Amino acid sequence: MALPPQFLEELRSRLSVSEVVMKRMRLQRAGREFKAPCPFHNEKTPSFYVNDQKNFFHCFGCGAHGDQIGFVMRHDNLSFMEAVEHLAGEAGLQVPQASPQERQQYERQKSLYDLVERATKYYERELFSPGGRNALDYLRRRGLDEEGIARFRLGYAPQEGGPLRALLLEAGYSEADMVEVGLFKRAEPGRPIRNFFWNRVMFPVTDRRGQVVAFGGRILEGDGPKYINSAENPLFHKGNLLYGMSRARQAAADGQRLIVTEGYMDVISCVQAGFEGAVAPLGTAMTETQIQVLWKLAPEGQRNPILCFDGDNAGRRAAQRAVERVLPILVPDATVRIAFMPDKEDPDSLIRSGGPDAFTAILDRALSLEDFIWEMVRQGEDPKTADGRLRIETGINQMMEKVTDKSVQYSYRSVLREKLRAAIRASGGGFGGGFGGAGGDRGGGRPRRLQPGDVPVSRLWDSRFRSGTLRTEPRRRERYLVLTIVHHPELFQDVGETLAGAEFADGEMEALRQALVACLTTESALDAEALRRHLSGRGFSETLDSLLSADMPKFAQPGASFETAKSGWQEVWLSSEDGLLQRELRDAERRFAETFSEDDLARLRALQRELLILRGHADDLTERDG
Repeated sequence: MALPPQFLEELRSRLSVSEVVMKRMRLQRAGREFKAPCPFHNEKTPSFYVNDQKNFFHCFGCGAHGDQIGFVMRHDNLSFMEAVEHLAGEAGLQVPQASPQERQQYERQKSLYDLVERATKYYERELFSPGGRNALDYLRRRGLDEEGIARFRLGYAPQEGGPLRALLLEAGYSEADMVEVGLFKRAEPGRPIRNFFWNRVMFPVTDRRGQVVAFGGRILEGDGPKYINSAENPLFHKGNLLYGMSRARQAAADGQRLIVTEGYMDVISCVQAGFEGAVAPLGTAMTETQIQVLWKLAPEGQRNPILCFDGDNAGRRAAQRAVERVLPILVPDATVRIAFMPDKEDPDSLIRSGGPDAFTAILDRALSLEDFIWEMVRQGEDPKTADGRLRIETGINQMMEKVTDKSVQYSYRSVLREKLRAAIRASGGGFGGGFGGAGGDRGGGRPRRLQPGDVPVSRLWDSRFRSGTLRTEPRRRERYLVLTIVHHPELFQDVGETLAGAEFADGEMEALRQALVACLTTESALDAEALRRHLSGRGFSETLDSLLSADMPKFAQPGASFETAKSGWQEVWLSSEDGLLQRELRDAERRFAETFSEDDLARLRALQRELLILRGHADDLTERDG
């Protein structure tokens, strides 16, 4: 519901930021401001400041920023409306209803909540009635006592739906209301309604505030699906909720990790064993919305829920599908981890047989998202062979194309390509026997990536190609990089690892780059003429003719010395990477100045780090992080 701006202004004017914060933590006066250790990340010296004149709080350590409402949302782990309602109570204000239609909708929703709550209590009572004996025995066999049953509000839906219908009619609800919330259904027009759940153990599903909105039912005997869930209704949208979400919200605020399991009993077993951050989807695979909900539940720096899957092939396929749904919505400071259960075990059975420690061991071994993607793209491929490397790199590119946030895509791509380079080194494949350092050592020592400090300024650089052109025409830079290698294949010994980790914007040059890497990785002794014949034989003759007929700088020409070619190639490479990062950095700065949002600030900081690393200032990062 939209709130009038005047109400929000009045709310902020009645409660200063420092007043709101000091009810939740201790502040120390610092001139016109207040300061304290940040409540959102661990630190030794205060970097969290509150400024009442400017009406905001800001942490110079983690970047947390906002007003009174934003602080309560973060600190108390509440939604916007929940924080507004809480602060309005402190300020003595009534939260307005924006229109009669919204008020009517609110009252209708409140009435439906009450209806579902009455049904929940009815199912709870039935579980301990003579008719619910089988259901109660089933739950006790699953390790639940009366305290556990009450904690999760478990119940029993009897065979006959008449008593529940009569109870709700007496409370003033119509049959249409009962059908609307999914407790009953109409078989045919004109016939009486019949109960949707019967002879099933009932698992109430709550929203993030803990109000029951739907049910899951497990059959005890007879035909039919093992589990059924309430149909979508005005209170319940299964793709937006998770079983156990209200409890997990508080657990996440207390620093516990979020764990996604498969079913109701998995969640219950986890919670009883102390894993209160456990949740489960409601009969379907995890949706993008549910993943984003999990990220919102967790504090900053802890947005990495663990998704649990079976350890068999079906479980791994399910994990792959989940990751493919995660990639397009990845943002800075939000990811997932993947955990696989032992063979023929789920969290419920593992905890009952091995105790909490057995499950903790599985969680501690959960794969990071980049590690799982690496396993996916490398599966069955041999990094010792050129074809294996190409297929792995193609797999990395295909996965990364799904990531829409460019800063996240850049970060993951860099990590995955470093894994590829490490695998090549470990396999003994190398690039033409291994790279030397910047000084030209070809002795097969440990490869390393080019560093900015390794790049000499080329004195033979033609002035036509020096200013402006290189920074404004990335596709021309790509042609220079390829041409230099075509005319000087021996240079691949020194720059091949960097070229292998590149990705060109021009599709034609990207295909030629991949062919160059594959060729020179396996045929390191080729001279320029043999290399051109090899590439022509692979269908690149027209591309090469076009390249060789174009104007080119001196370092890329056939007659250039090795050192000239090397320094020119490196200068083009670094200007390309530096320019790309600078453009993204300027864009990030503009966006942050416009929005001042946390996501844009995270993207800005990630790009600043990348630029420092590229320019050879990694030590500065170490000192700063320390």
